[in-house]
Amino acid sequence: MPHAALAWSATVALIVALLLFDYFFHIRTAHVPSLGEAARWSGFYVGVALLFGAALFAFGGTEMGTEYFAGYVTEKALSLDNVFVFIVIMSSFAVPREDQQKALLIGIVLSLVVRTAFIFVGAALIERFTWVFYVFGLVLLVTAGQLLVPADQRRAADPADSLMVRIARKLVPTTDFYDGDKLLTLHDGHRRMTPMVLVIVALGATDVLFALDSIPAIFGLTENVFIVFSATAFSLLGLRQLYFLVGGLLERLLYLPYGLAAILGFIGAKLVLHALHENRLAFINDGMPVKVVEIGTRLSLIVIVATLAITIVVSLLSPKGKAKSAVTALRQHLAAYLDPHGPTDAAERTRLYGQLVAAERHVAALDPALKGLIRDPETLRMQLAEAHRRQAAVPAG
Repeated sequence: MPHAALAWSATVALIVALLLFDYFFHIRTAHVPSLGEAARWSGFYVGVALLFGAALFAFGGTEMGTEYFAGYVTEKALSLDNVFVFIVIMSSFAVPREDQQKALLIGIVLSLVVRTAFIFVGAALIERFTWVFYVFGLVLLVTAGQLLVPADQRRAADPADSLMVRIARKLVPTTDFYDGDKLLTLHDGHRRMTPMVLVIVALGATDVLFALDSIPAIFGLTENVFIVFSATAFSLLGLRQLYFLVGGLLERLLYLPYGLAAILGFIGAKLVLHALHENRLAFINDGMPVKVVEIGTRLSLIVIVATLAITIVVSLLSPKGKAKSAVTALRQHLAAYLDPHGPTDAAERTRLYGQLVAAERHVAALDPALKGLIRDPETLRMQLAEAHRRQAAVPAG
């Protein structure tokens, strides 16, 4: 790539500027982003990533631009699983929703640091040992198989009880309460760390595991370290906004794990084929390259985009997906109505309650078999009872 040093400097400067902008203008005041705010800023970060890709097409050529978009789409799709785990972590630690943004941003910065280290280590290994492609391919094929395991079995472990978090609890004494989104607070006259530190440790620890999958995946699409870094970085930017935007929608994407499994399996096979083509291992074909079909970047991009599109459409149109969407809508209306920091105007409260009742009727009309998909139904019933109790206590107008 011409002017590589300039490209690296400008890209790193842009990423740092966006992270600083996010910190100083969005999360310094703790709040829960509205759906509109999350959508606007998610669109902004996607737009920045697309413009960056267009610049690569213009200045780096078609091959570089295609590799970037293939990598970006793959990493963005894999980041949806990150969002789901972020939700589990926040729930496990009972982090107040308005105080989650700082932890998410710090977690994203840690993700970027960890993945950058993995990228340079991976690039060094690839340059020195061609057999690394066999390892990367095997990792992706195994991961693809794991994604086919039912979600409740894959995510049974509690992130709040992971090894790194248990070690952190012993080494870093924290208070048993949050002080907004602060990492440090005064308690009994001493400065102590808050549980928010443990939340960040959990976010960082889980991202190390995600990096073990995502970095081999993008190296299966390109060996250009600049593209690997930039596609990974831009897929992480905006992840905080994506958390608030699609958190409730992820339940409806029932078949997303199968789509991701297909993509990782495809890239894993592509890596193995490439390893065979570059083979230097003595016990395979006497150390000589094997004549195999290699999969081009354009075909990879088409397969990745088509797989994601089919997965999303099938999820949204399936009866189970629609049922999940109805339950998600009910939970969102419940959260808005029961929010202690929500509107106090009687007319607005009545409007929110009307939306809640309509959503409840929609769920009640579901087929009994589909109602069995409701996660934690007892909590849902208790929240509904509380909402009805509060509305009944409102004096008649």
